[in-house]
Amino acid sequence: MRVASENRELFRLLVESVRDYAIFMMDPEGHVTTWNIGAERIKGYRATDILGRHFSIFYPEEEVRAGKCAYELEVAEREGRFEDEGWRIRKDGTRLWANVVISAVRDDTNHLIGFSKVTRDLTERKRGEEERAALLAAEQANHAKDAFLAMLGHELRNPLAPILTALQLLALRSGGALTKEQRIIERQVHHMIRLVDDLLDVSRITRGKLELKRDRIYLGDVLAKAIETASPLLEQRMHELTVHQPTSPLPFIGDEARLVQVVTNLLTNAAKYTDVRGRITLQLREEADEAVIEVRDTGAGLAPELLPRVFDLFVQGNQSVDRSRGGLGLGLTLVRTLVGLHGGTVDASSSGEGAGSTFTVRLPLGSAADAFDSASRPEIDVPTGVDARRILVVDDNEDACALIAEVLRARGHEVATATDAVEALVLARTFTPDIGILDIGLPVMDGYELATQLRAERSTPFRLIALTGYGQPNDRARSRNAGFDTHLVKPVDIQRLIDTIEDDPPDCQGQRMAP
Repeated sequence: MRVASENRELFRLLVESVRDYAIFMMDPEGHVTTWNIGAERIKGYRATDILGRHFSIFYPEEEVRAGKCAYELEVAEREGRFEDEGWRIRKDGTRLWANVVISAVRDDTNHLIGFSKVTRDLTERKRGEEERAALLAAEQANHAKDAFLAMLGHELRNPLAPILTALQLLALRSGGALTKEQRIIERQVHHMIRLVDDLLDVSRITRGKLELKRDRIYLGDVLAKAIETASPLLEQRMHELTVHQPTSPLPFIGDEARLVQVVTNLLTNAAKYTDVRGRITLQLREEADEAVIEVRDTGAGLAPELLPRVFDLFVQGNQSVDRSRGGLGLGLTLVRTLVGLHGGTVDASSSGEGAGSTFTVRLPLGSAADAFDSASRPEIDVPTGVDARRILVVDDNEDACALIAEVLRARGHEVATATDAVEALVLARTFTPDIGILDIGLPVMDGYELATQLRAERSTPFRLIALTGYGQPNDRARSRNAGFDTHLVKPVDIQRLIDTIEDDPPDCQGQRMAP
């Protein structure tokens, strides 16, 4: 008996010394009768606080009301054991995720004398699982968002393309002159195109897919092109624009189109947030080994609490009820990202609301000045004559198809049109085009498959141009693999399409993928 007594004492000491598990006994009604150091650590109660109290104190109130505690004891008594995981309550009211095992304790005559309960704290594991689930959900949401943005860009570009082409055709017919109403339409279409492009750029940024084309450029040219792009808004709001730049246009190695986008966004941002007849200053200067581009305005300014967040996604300054300043809150996010990809920085400063703002871009010049000289500046090649081509235009948007055909016929080309792939294949066998301009999103058979079949049926060289609302890098790669020579994104500038068509002789098959 002495040995048995000593063993029981050793077991009691062992149980009481365990720190990683809450181990305690309860009477048949569920009142706590013993308490170990692990229970004190996990649940926060001292033995003097909890002995004699019902174990339901550890459960959320809604579970107690639902009868969960009585159910657990009933199962343990009937089956000998009950196991569960769920939220439990500590003394201080905080929650822990616990694995609990309740076992029935019986005497030698099989009479129930109580229950043992072992609780393990799995809060960290649960938190990790929830974080992983949240991360997975976020990744899935991002994929869905990216797919939606790509689809949205395509669907918005499709109706914009014939509108822009129609306007350009009107301008060609009238010697470049458009009515006031047509100019308004043109301005708003270009504004929508910029919004669509911003949406797609943000999608590329969030996926790390935004790439730069690094060429030898001049920052003076960047400013000139940005001013040209922003001029309609500056003129509409009757702002006074002052430009300061050095006599040297400052050579740089970078992506001209993206840097034009940076300066354009800063200018349009200044124009939108500056009241009519405001003053905007654009300055380019060289400081040590950096090129500094600064845009100052006399506009709405920035509140101190907004300054740290002004480059964050979807953040905008105060908007009036009618949202007359417009925008999606994407422009400055793109500015920061594009400048960063060039190794530069951008910051904003303001003395407060109503005191105007200053945005300063700093770009490292490095050895750009030595990389090329003024003799390397490209000259604009103006063609002196046009060789007539036989062109097949395929687009299920009949308006877009008809307008492109009309423009090309006006240039002296022979044009056949089709609104689906089957019709295009039949036409190609008799028309034998020099060039095919194919929409990608065709019904039944898409433009990729159509291009592959056209190549397979022709033994002589001819050129294929993809004209599509999809412009992601993987879309361009897929176009190249399908046999396209050039990939143009809707709505394409009609002059660019003409230049692409008339750039090579009719029997030349290029392999250029347009940006």
